[in-house]
Amino acid sequence: MGEKVVATGFDTADRGRYRHKLQQCLLGLERLLEAKRFDRPRNLMGLEIELNLADSAGLPCMMNEEVLERIASHDFQTELAQFNIEVNIAPHRLSGRVLDRLAEELRTGLAYADRMAGEVGAHIVMVGILPTLEAQDLVSANLSRADRYTLLNDRILAMRGEDITLDIQGVEHLVYASASIAPEAACTSTQMHLQVTPGRFAAVWNAAQAVSGLQVAVGANSPFLFGRELWRETRPLLFQQATDTRPQELRHQGVRPLTWFGERWIDSPLDLFAENVRYFPALLPICDDEDPQRVLDDGGVPQLRELTLHNGTIYRWNRPVYAVVDGVPHLRVENRVLPAGPTVDDVLANAAFYYGLVRALAEAPRPVWHRLPFGAAAANFDAGCRDGIGAVMHWPRGRGGLAEIPAADLIRDELLPLAAAGLDGWGIEPADRDRYLGIIEERCRLRTNGAEWQSQAFHRLLERTPDRRAALAAMTQRYRENSRGGEPAHRWPAV
Repeated sequence: MGEKVVATGFDTADRGRYRHKLQQCLLGLERLLEAKRFDRPRNLMGLEIELNLADSAGLPCMMNEEVLERIASHDFQTELAQFNIEVNIAPHRLSGRVLDRLAEELRTGLAYADRMAGEVGAHIVMVGILPTLEAQDLVSANLSRADRYTLLNDRILAMRGEDITLDIQGVEHLVYASASIAPEAACTSTQMHLQVTPGRFAAVWNAAQAVSGLQVAVGANSPFLFGRELWRETRPLLFQQATDTRPQELRHQGVRPLTWFGERWIDSPLDLFAENVRYFPALLPICDDEDPQRVLDDGGVPQLRELTLHNGTIYRWNRPVYAVVDGVPHLRVENRVLPAGPTVDDVLANAAFYYGLVRALAEAPRPVWHRLPFGAAAANFDAGCRDGIGAVMHWPRGRGGLAEIPAADLIRDELLPLAAAGLDGWGIEPADRDRYLGIIEERCRLRTNGAEWQSQAFHRLLERTPDRRAALAAMTQRYRENSRGGEPAHRWPAV
C-alpha cells in the first residue's frame, strides 16, 4: 500500500486527513467488537526487556549496532539510544512449567548476548536506569541511527516548542534542561503482554491499573539519575517528563501528557482507543490507503494502521494493543509498569505476581475497582514509584472504606494468596508458582529489592570515597556481577 510519512511539516490538510482516518479506524474497531470476530485467546503471555550496554568500568557504551551485529538474532533489536538494546521473547502459553522455561530461555539468551557484546568491550546490564549515566550521555548525537527515532525526537520537540525540562524531587533534587528526548533512553523496562477477549478486556485492564502501584513498589529498581538519588523507581516520572509534548501553558490548562496513568475505569477496550484519538494530537502521522469500512464490508479484517501507530505513541502504563495475526484480530493488555532486572529470577517473579494477581482480581465476584477510587489507584502508583517497597497504599477495607496499609504487608498478607490462586487458574505448576511468588514474599519480608540494594550499596561505598561518580561506578560493577550470578537481588551480599 502507498504510505505517506509526514515529518515536521504536518499542515492543516494533513491533520484533517489523518483525523478522518483515525475516526474511520475507531468505527472499524467498533464494528469488529460488535461482530465478535476476535481471536479466541490461547492464554499467551509475552515479554520484552530493554537492556543497557556498559563497559568494564560500569560506564555507558554507545555501540548497540556493533553489539547487535555480533548477536545476529531477530530476538534482539535497537532501542532509542546507542547504549540500549531490547530482547523480545516469543509468546508462551501460561501453563505448566512456563516460568522455569522462560527463565532458562532468558538466561541462555542473555548470556550469549553478553558474550557477543564482550567481543567489542561491552557488557549487558539489566536495570531500570543505568546508575552511571550522565547528562552528556543523553544527547541527540547518542540516539540510535534509525529514522523513526529522529522523527520521534523532531515531532515531540516541534509540538512542545521549547526544551524539555526534568524536575524530580526525591531523596535529592534534579533539575535539568534537554534539547532532545534522549533522557527518555535512560528508562529501560520490562513489558508484559496478555491476550484477552474483548469481553474480558475491561476487567483485565482495570485489574492491571489497580495493582500498578503495588507492582512498582515491590519491583522498584531505578533510584539514580545523573548521579542523583531520586525516587526508588524514577523511571516513570522521567519518562513522563522526557516525552512531554506540552508547553507550560498547556500543562497549566490540564492538557493530558503522552505518558499517562489514565483518569477512569473502563467498560470496553474502545474507551481507551477513543480517548487516545480524542485527547492526543498525532505525533507520527502515517496514512495508508486502507478503507477500514470497505475491508469489513468485503468480509476482511482491517489493519487499522493509523490507530495502532497513534496508540503506540501514547505511553499508558497499561496500554491497549490491537493486532492482526494470520488474518485474525486480537487484543492485548501491555503492562509497562516494571523496570528491567535485576536478575532473570526477579523478572519472572514480577511476572508471576502480575499474571496471577490480575487473573484473580479480574475474576473476583466483587471487583476491586468498584471499591477503589481511580484517583486512589493513581496515587498508589505515585507512592510506589516514590517510596518503593517502603510505600504505603490506599486499599479497600470494609464497606466502601479505604485503609492506609504498607505495600509489603498488603502484598504478603492479602495479595500473594490471590496471585497464587490466579496462577493455579492458569494451570501453572505448583513448583513454579511457589518458587517465583516466594521471591516476592522474601522481598516483602526483608523490605529489600533492587532499588534498596543499589541505594544501600552506594552509600556504603560513598563512606569509603568522597567521589560520587566512583561510588556509583563501583556499585554498578557489583550490580552487574551479582546480576550475572543469578541470585535474586534481596539475597545479594552487602557491599
